[in-house]
Amino acid sequence: LGPRGRNVVLAKTWGAPTITNDGVTIARDIDLEDPYENLGAQLAKEVATKTNDVAGDGTTTATVLAQALVKEGLKNVAAGAAPGDVRKGIELATEVVSQALAANAVEVADKVANVAAISAQSDEIGELLAEAFKTVGTDGVITIEESSTTATELVVTEGMQFDK
Repeated sequence: LGPRGRNVVLAKTWGAPTITNDGVTIARDIDLEDPYENLGAQLAKEVATKTNDVAGDGTTTATVLAQALVKEGLKNVAAGAAPGDVRKGIELATEVVSQALAANAVEVADKVANVAAISAQSDEIGELLAEAFKTVGTDGVITIEESSTTATELVVTEGMQFDK
């Protein structure tokens, strides 16, 4: 969980085991014998996959949060709360938390170059990545490829691109 998450070894029915710390990869590999437990595992996979599709990261955190919501929700229902009321409470809490996060969000556009430079260990690449993020926006795709030349360059493709 988080930037210092630990690796997990996934046994395979064939081939070498997989070592990963990616929440989606771990979730995809879970298959339980008990049908009810497996249903819960499938829902957890869905949480991880959708989080990955929308945010690109945070899959483990989303899965842990989903598990906590289910656990506490079931505890409240077992104590006599109406399931519909629990659902409404979760939806209300989600709205309140979303508003609080939006109100406390910090614009980081000017920090992208610094973070990228540290990650890439290169100021030049950091600046290039910052320019790429500025160009494509929050929903754009950035692909980094090895070049056959010594040049480091930014190439912007409008629309869609398909690999041959």
